[in-house]
Amino acid sequence: MLAMVQSCAVVGLDGALVEVEVDLAQGLPAFTIVGLPDTAVNEAKERVRAAIRNSGLSFPLKRITVNLAPADIRKEGPSYDLPMAVGVLRAGEQVVFDDTGCLFLGELGLDGALRHTNGILPMVALARDHGITTVFVPAVDAAEAALVEGMTIIPVENLAALVGHLRGDAPIPPACPLALDLDVEPTPAVDFSAVRGQEHVKRALEVAAAGRHNVLMSGPPGAGKTLLARALPGILPRMTPEESLEATKIFSVAGMLATDQPVIRERPFRAPHYTISNAGLVGGGRWPRPGEISLAHRGVLFLDELPEFGQAGLEVLRQPLEDGTVTISRVQGSVTFPAKFMLVGAMNPCPCGYAGDSVRECTCSPTAIAKYQHRLSGPLIDRIDIHVEVPRVQYEKLTGNGQSESSRTVRARVQAARERQRARFVGTNLIANADMGPSEVRKFCVTDQSAQSLLKSAMQQLHLSARAYHRTLKLARTIADLAGADQITAIHAAEALQYRARKQI
Repeated sequence: MLAMVQSCAVVGLDGALVEVEVDLAQGLPAFTIVGLPDTAVNEAKERVRAAIRNSGLSFPLKRITVNLAPADIRKEGPSYDLPMAVGVLRAGEQVVFDDTGCLFLGELGLDGALRHTNGILPMVALARDHGITTVFVPAVDAAEAALVEGMTIIPVENLAALVGHLRGDAPIPPACPLALDLDVEPTPAVDFSAVRGQEHVKRALEVAAAGRHNVLMSGPPGAGKTLLARALPGILPRMTPEESLEATKIFSVAGMLATDQPVIRERPFRAPHYTISNAGLVGGGRWPRPGEISLAHRGVLFLDELPEFGQAGLEVLRQPLEDGTVTISRVQGSVTFPAKFMLVGAMNPCPCGYAGDSVRECTCSPTAIAKYQHRLSGPLIDRIDIHVEVPRVQYEKLTGNGQSESSRTVRARVQAARERQRARFVGTNLIANADMGPSEVRKFCVTDQSAQSLLKSAMQQLHLSARAYHRTLKLARTIADLAGADQITAIHAAEALQYRARKQI
């Protein structure tokens, strides 16, 4: 007897439909899985056998062959447990149902219970694109699956309940569609008002948040670089529904989506340690998985002690910073992950950290300082829009009673600037000023005569590259948006130029 059940595989961040074909034949009892399965899929035979028996059903003592088609796509993970079990039961005529427009996903426990499965959101989205209307998923993942509009999601607690539903004995009510509520004000880990002094750094971070520009902070230890970076998420604009779903899909595939929080509502903030491997930073593995730069998509990637990161890992960042994607190639093929993140780096000016400090004397030799600073290549530095010095905070500012602006106040200005950008970029795929290419810069970054004269002088005296010139224009456009100006003036251009690196590292 032959039966077929629809399932799905995850390839990168996308899905691919998989047909689970189950054949029961006479002969010695055996259970064989073909179709390029990995170890987890091969082990499914034991989980399926135990789950069927412990659910009060009969496991056929026949020669069982399961084919996962198409055979040229690598099948990994335990999400094929449920479709295999349904296929075995259907081939043995223990359940009879109309499978038109149905798809099954889920890992089985030995008792027949369905467990959390990674990548539910992209698989359900693919099912919708292929005309499938009903998806059976583990009950713990139903809220995540319900994010996909126009789908009937059946939350399954265990195999016995699913059989009762398919037989019509005890229908399972579908999950309610989940609406994206993104208007909730976030509670920042660090409020801007808690950071004493460093007003010029706060201004730089406000400009960066308004246009999604990259930032590099340099200063002695204890000046507040890490504290300022951790306060940055509190001033970032609200996520759009599209951005929220993009981030949720990445976290779902990576297995980092909390079951009680099925949607990413706040912009990600990732802060990996400098001992992270290249694969952990940019993504990789035998079967590629998203790295930290993809987990920071539409959010912030904070690299503390930036020069301490591996040289190869830092150089790999250059392409994602420019293109917003990262492509990982393996023998089996290439996978592309989104990586539109805002890079925030922090570094000391020298190995001891006190070069140029007003209080402590630097103990590093000029050669050691130059070697330390040259760990960051010129092309990488050129892709960072804002370079800002973070000096030592004076005692008077630390103990003063004056109140700084709260994160909510700054965030309101940032949100207003982003709204101006969205209105400007209607009809394009752009979201923030940092996303603009040369043609958009020429169209939207209109300067007056004084700004043109200033930029021309800066181009000649600072020896700006074409990329640096375009990035300066985009930064000036963001500063003008914060000021509510339609045209870039000399004031906006001057502030943008002061954020360029003082010297080429």
